[in-house]
Amino acid sequence: MTSDNSWQPTASLDIIQKRAALLWQIRDYMDRHDILEVDTPVLSHFAVTDPYIQSMSTSNAFEKESSLYLHTSPEYCMKRLIAAGAESIYQIAHVFRDEESGKRHHTEFTMLEWYRLGFDYHQLMDDVGQLLLDVGLAKPNKMTYAEAFLKTVKVDPHTATIKQLQEICGKHDWGHDSEDHHALLDYIFSEAVIKKLDNSQPLFIYDYPECMAALATLKEGLPRVAERFELFIEGMEIANGFNELCNAKEQKRRFEAELQSRKVKGLSSLPIDYHFLAALESGLPKTAGVAVGVDRLLMVLSGKDDIKEVITFTLDNN
Repeated sequence: MTSDNSWQPTASLDIIQKRAALLWQIRDYMDRHDILEVDTPVLSHFAVTDPYIQSMSTSNAFEKESSLYLHTSPEYCMKRLIAAGAESIYQIAHVFRDEESGKRHHTEFTMLEWYRLGFDYHQLMDDVGQLLLDVGLAKPNKMTYAEAFLKTVKVDPHTATIKQLQEICGKHDWGHDSEDHHALLDYIFSEAVIKKLDNSQPLFIYDYPECMAALATLKEGLPRVAERFELFIEGMEIANGFNELCNAKEQKRRFEAELQSRKVKGLSSLPIDYHFLAALESGLPKTAGVAVGVDRLLMVLSGKDDIKEVITFTLDNN
């Protein structure tokens, strides 16, 4: 029997009460805007193929022939609901990512995800901005991904060569010879761009490079950019949203390209969610969706700089 205090929660009672109040505010906002709360499974036979997001696997004595995966987001099931006739919906869910825990990330965390039928990503940014106002934060500013790069590191991310990006990485202590366009841009953005921008007020960065499209639609014309945005507060990513890709063939092509990328990186191959592809094939109406990190939002609202201070128990004491 332990005699230390490791059994106690990592969050104070005051923060636990603040979390309850935040969840109430979120549900009140959704209710006033006729967005239906839904609930979808945590376990699936399928996983996310994105090489930059790692799924956690588990097993079941009665499912000996295949692995099961803890969802990294409720996205696929929620879009299946929309394809089946649901309209604007939201969910507050615990999600799991096989990544090292730190001050801003925990392996298990709380995600708010919602989809607005008939919205585009600019309307959804306004929607997110209104929710921020409701919970006591300021209205976000907006800046394109290219504008952010040009303002801070003086290069256009849509036209910069791999060599130019490698040189910038070298100046910021990443002496890496990677030729992964996505990884280079991601490192520069997190280590140079966002740290140099004034982020005392919430900030939307939008129109990401095509290589970062994920499940987003692409804007017509050049440069090819994804109709996607992220929200940052005090340098911390809070939300990720986009116009949802509705083309099943294009989505399957992206999944297969991601699996090839995983192979090149030495990552395990994962099963594509064919139920999700079938839902897209049946017809997904025009929709914009966003995922918000509830724990990080609570960190901002409560002035905490370590995620363990806003969750009840961590893996270290559970």
